[in-house]
Amino acid sequence: MSVNLSKATALITGANRGIGRHLAAQLVTRGAKVYATARRPESINIYGVEVLPLDITDPDAIADAAKKADDVNLLVNNAGIGGAALLGDIDDVRVAMDVNFWGTLSMVRAFAPVLARNGGGAILNIACSASWFVFPGGSAQGPSKAAVRSISDELRRELAGQRTLVTSVHLGAADTATTNGSHVPGTAPRRCRARRA
Repeated sequence: MSVNLSKATALITGANRGIGRHLAAQLVTRGAKVYATARRPESINIYGVEVLPLDITDPDAIADAAKKADDVNLLVNNAGIGGAALLGDIDDVRVAMDVNFWGTLSMVRAFAPVLARNGGGAILNIACSASWFVFPGGSAQGPSKAAVRSISDELRRELAGQRTLVTSVHLGAADTATTNGSHVPGTAPRRCRARRA
């Protein structure tokens, strides 16, 4: 299954900045219809998108988004946060798992039926290279993004029957709010490129 981007209808979480904002803008330039979402929808300033409020840790907000965006055939799970030290405040570690893992899985669970009705489509889960290795300041982000990598592999199998392609993207450090304050140099989102293996 593949998605023709010029005819795609995409929903992107965390589209107010960084990678999500860049992906939304690029999809618009390629002719896609784009629902750009964020917890604070007023923070989205991308020409040509339909803005929706969405907190991916809120089941009611997710259900509402799935109703409003019932024509989606491309789901981009980009919303995420960095992480606290694993031996620091356990509540901060739980927040990283709630957003990065449970939020992503909740989005897939809500939108899988939407994608099925629209021919299968595709899901793109934005993970990061911290899902494979540790780096200074990564901490809870790494395990939570490793969980995203793992569920992407399992979801690929589970959703194959409805012809939904599931891919996880493992970016190196990008110059976004998530990497602010770390000692790892980041690449500007516009310079990030995907290559086929």
